[in-house]
Amino acid sequence: MAAATQVRLANDIAAQFGHLSHEEAVSGIANHVRMFWDPRMRSQLLVAVDAADPDLSPLVTEAVARLR
Repeated sequence: MAAATQVRLANDIAAQFGHLSHEEAVSGIANHVRMFWDPRMRSQLLVAVDAADPDLSPLVTEAVARLR
């Protein structure tokens, strides 16, 4: 999967947590990625975050910072 796919998937997850408070959403996204994404998927998501992909949700960017 390309980094664009990871961005889309991560943004979909962020949308699912969007009804929660900011803190709960960020924690939920981080936990989901930690528990269900394989290392290759996480690695590609890190590439997108490091490249400051403009399509990436700010919630995802914050969640990834917690994973590091």
